[in-house]
This record gives sequence, C-alpha cells and structure tokens, in this order.
Amino acid sequence: MAAAIEVHDLTKLYGQRPAVNGLTLAVEAGDIFGFVGPNGAGKTSTIRMVAGLLQPTSGEIFVGGYSVKQSPQQIKRIIGYMPDYFGVYPDLRVEEYLDFYGACYQIPASERPALIDGLLELVDLGHRREDPVDQLSHGMKQRLSLARTLVNDPQVLILDEPASGLDPRARVEIRELLVEMAHMGKTVFFSTHILSDVAEICTRVGILEAGKLVAVGSLEELHLQIIPHRKVEITLLDSAQAAQEILQAITGVAAIQVAAPQENGGRSRLLVDFDGDDLALSRALAALVGAGIPVLHFSEDQHDLEEVFLQATKGLVT
Repeated sequence: MAAAIEVHDLTKLYGQRPAVNGLTLAVEAGDIFGFVGPNGAGKTSTIRMVAGLLQPTSGEIFVGGYSVKQSPQQIKRIIGYMPDYFGVYPDLRVEEYLDFYGACYQIPASERPALIDGLLELVDLGHRREDPVDQLSHGMKQRLSLARTLVNDPQVLILDEPASGLDPRARVEIRELLVEMAHMGKTVFFSTHILSDVAEICTRVGILEAGKLVAVGSLEELHLQIIPHRKVEITLLDSAQAAQEILQAITGVAAIQVAAPQENGGRSRLLVDFDGDDLALSRALAALVGAGIPVLHFSEDQHDLEEVFLQATKGLVT
C-alpha cells in the first residue's frame, strides 16, 4: 500500500538559496505526522509544495498515489489544505463562508446545509453560525478553517501551523480536533513549532533543519536515534560499591556515575547510562535486589521532545 504522502529528493531554491534541500519523506496513511523545525527551516515551503501551491525546483511529490505535478485535479479532490493565515471575509457569516467553499468544490446546493451543520457541530461553532467571520476570535477562526479543509471530505489534511498564536485552551481544542480527524480515517500532516503539541498527539515526527530532514520516526524511535543511551537513576541506602560491581557485569550498562551522597542517612545515587532494552533493565534491578542491595529508588529519566529537538538541530545526532 502506497504512503499517503511521498516526497522524493525535493528541492526548492529561492535565487541561489535552498529553502528545501533534497528532502525525502513518507507519511503513512492514518498518521498524525508532526513536521517540526526552527524558523526558516523550510516547513512552509514544503507544506505549500505538497499542497500543489508552490512549484518545486526539483523532486517528486505524490499524495494518495497521485503525482502533484502531473495530476493536480485529483490532488485537489483528496487533500484539505489549511494555510498559516486566515483571510478576512467581512461580508460573510460563518455558515455563508462554508457554503461558499462548498460551492467552490461543486457540492450541490441541496446537500450543503446538512454538510455545514455537520462541520459546525464537529468544530463546536454551531452557536456562531450567524456571526460575521471577521468577528470571531483567533481560536474560532482556526476551528472554522479546519472545518473548511473538510468540506470536500479529503483523505489527507495538510496544515501549516494550525495552533500558531492560540491561547492554551484553544490549542487543546485544536489538538483534540486533529485527533478526531485521525479517528475519522484522515491522514494529518501538520507543521508546527509547538513541541508539546507534537508530543501529545503525533504518531510520527520529522525534524527539519536548513531544508534537510535530520531525523524522522515515532517519539520512541527519535529518542533512540538522537539520545541512544537511556539514563537510569538508582538511589541506594548503602552498598554503592557493591552495586557498581554488579551493574558493570550486566549487558547494556555503558557507564556509571556516582553522585554525591545525599543527606538523610548517607544515601547514594548511581546515574547509569544504559543501552539495553526493557527486559535487560528489569534484570539489572532484579540482580541488585537479589544480591541484597538496599534499593530505595530505581527509575529511568525520560527524555522529552524538547531535548531531542535541541540536540538534533545542533547536529548532535549520534
């Protein structure tokens, strides 16, 4: 089965400056794919090329198995695109706005009222259907923009910074809508600089820097790619030397650091670099307990996406 989005050796030059440089990427059907990178990394240029709004300098893009270059009409039917800005429509009310886009997609006038009702219910704007669009809050405009991307019932949603500039409550609402889109069977491909949103909902993530993809995968895979050693903290009542000897004999233990003894009875902490799997980690704990070592605390330090992102975009991938 073909990926929902396939990008092959994509390049976009502005003059002599490459905004996107040899990008190859696949977004699988049903993914919520977060496309992250610093400002100027090439995210918006990539999004616009995938949506068919910007011509690449070179490379190929396929959406739903169709070439963006060779089959633009088919592409328009299967994607829903949300730009990083919302146009002002001062003379349209909310329901008129959706009706206008329904007409653009040649949806029969007799079918549009039910479609609009369903979309407004989905984005929780039914109570604002008579309001002028330009009087909506920024968060409501973003929800309305999402509703607009669904007018043609697309297979693939391509969203550029959908949560940009939103307050915390509105960001949560947008995240929930994106998850709902995935539950409806849509593939969601969105760019963002808000790492917490990515960590909350994405099935896979691509990190872009200077127009190049520096890492891609699930959050777990990114952790292993960027920070391969797991960090384990062990607090002991005593017997630090004996614990070190036991751990050094365990496969997967790369290094052990002894932290300064804590107060409250002279407890010791061991900071262990570990590159084994979960089963090996459980065996390490079992070996300590089995040897009678008084273990008070045993936990893995979970790297967050921010740490992964900062290391990846500094060229520290190992």
